[in-house]
Amino acid sequence: MDRELKKGSAELMILALLEARPRHGYEIGKLIEARSGGALRFHVASLYPLLYRLAGRGWIEGRWVERPGQRRRRYYKLTSRGRKVLAAQRSTWESFVAAIHRVTRPERA
Repeated sequence: MDRELKKGSAELMILALLEARPRHGYEIGKLIEARSGGALRFHVASLYPLLYRLAGRGWIEGRWVERPGQRRRRYYKLTSRGRKVLAAQRSTWESFVAAIHRVTRPERA
């Protein structure tokens, strides 16, 4: 997958995966890989800085959770500000994809 396309859509993917419920970073990375059919993968070294950046913007917030028999994990959830950003980014992305499709589909003679 084109690196620039992946980079430009990373925030949207993370925000969308946090829409339904809080998730930890490893789970987010695995979901992106699984739902994309393996086409998209985020190395931990690139995923966590993204999560910290989204948290710094106030779009997500994290909290540490400890469960018996499991390692401590930081779960992230969308903030109300993050939900607004997600809605705007999703709308923009859908418009962009539709426009690209209109431009790139084969012409009929």
